[in-house]
Amino acid sequence: MSGSENASPAPSQPGDDSPTSQVGGTPAEPAEETERHATAAELLGETRPARTRLGSLASERANRTWWDADADDYHRTHGEFLGVDSSEGEFVWCPEGLHEADVQLLGPVAGRDVLEIGCGSAPCTRWLDGLGARAVGLDVSEGMLRRGLAAMDAAGRRVPLVQAGAENLPFPDASFDIVCSAFGGVPFVADSARVMREVARVLRPGGRWVFSVNHPMRWIFADDPGEQGLVAMFSYFDRTPYVEFDAEGEAVYAEHHRTIGDRVRELVAAGLELYDIVEPEWPEHLDREWGQWSPLRGEIFPGTAIFCSRKPERA
Repeated sequence: MSGSENASPAPSQPGDDSPTSQVGGTPAEPAEETERHATAAELLGETRPARTRLGSLASERANRTWWDADADDYHRTHGEFLGVDSSEGEFVWCPEGLHEADVQLLGPVAGRDVLEIGCGSAPCTRWLDGLGARAVGLDVSEGMLRRGLAAMDAAGRRVPLVQAGAENLPFPDASFDIVCSAFGGVPFVADSARVMREVARVLRPGGRWVFSVNHPMRWIFADDPGEQGLVAMFSYFDRTPYVEFDAEGEAVYAEHHRTIGDRVRELVAAGLELYDIVEPEWPEHLDREWGQWSPLRGEIFPGTAIFCSRKPERA
């Protein structure tokens, strides 16, 4: 894949797995990027990064293209950490290794209807099902969902999976007690305010909506787990999306930035109550790098923000 001095300052699902990555203050070497995303490089060819506006349909199409192409390589790199092939699945909120089993941000799930948005290969959805939830996974990428079906077939237990975008949830009003997303959907949509409204629509009164994203302050820095990644380079207030284009000029990847204030206002405007923002600290035992995530950066500033909200009970 191509490199750029303006490589994506944001992550993918979860953690940075964007097509272009900046290493050591310079573009990543082509061989390194080709190895990291070998299948996507073969299918999509060389890509050109840009900061440009991109609408909802184009963003959804671009990210479907990217995650279909990169599904195998993504799981080769991150599948074990995420527990994709474990018999019960696993729920990991972020590259800092925060597990839902430990923090219980979703509250009790047994007997609840739960929707995971951007489920990828659905390890979180399967984990929720194992705790007695009636869990459904949704993702825009057929390639990611197929990887999830393979994992479920190997484990001998399936959960429902739906292919759809986060901006248009194909469910009736008040269908779920809990909606969650672990990096899988919110950063990749053009209209995240619409996602908040859709979640509010499908939630029952009193239901929770909890989602993790790259911490908005990370957009200030280059994608570099080392010292160059400690230097502020970009405006926190520049909400122009990061986009990758193929040789024909078609967008094949897109990420969208929002500030902390933007996220809060979107939730409130959707009629939801924000009750916590979790900023996981880097654990001392974790020496794993994941794209821009590293012990060096994690010791200094947060890489993830988890927004916890609920739909008010009826008066």
